[in-house]
Amino acid sequence: MDHALVAAMDAANANEVPVGAVVVFRGKVIVTVRNRMRELNDATAHAEMLAISAAMKIVGSGRLNECDLYVTLEPCTMCAGAIAHARFRRLYYGAQDKKAGAVENGVQFFAHASCHHHPEIISGIGAEKSEQLLKVFFAARR
Repeated sequence: MDHALVAAMDAANANEVPVGAVVVFRGKVIVTVRNRMRELNDATAHAEMLAISAAMKIVGSGRLNECDLYVTLEPCTMCAGAIAHARFRRLYYGAQDKKAGAVENGVQFFAHASCHHHPEIISGIGAEKSEQLLKVFFAARR
């Protein structure tokens, strides 16, 4: 999660919402990315989406079942759907997102019977640091 937090700080420094994501494959970090929505003018350029795309290229597969995803903020519905389609083994995330989160808040995507893949979910890893980054970022913009 430390790598994801550094990526989140990089996002904040680039005037992006401070979210970072890391993909670990067979015990090795293979992708570290940050949100790039403003930079790319792309609503889908969430850290998770960019991480999934990059990891699939590196692994050479449309399935990431031997991978774990670490992200500093609870994924939204779009990202949760992509995580399920990628078939991650585990999802680790830091801060909960009570407004737009879709894992343990909101739609609780993985709990739906129609969700075809349910990664193991470990939440709260680095939550305090993730929450602080988000609070500072948004306080400066209000």
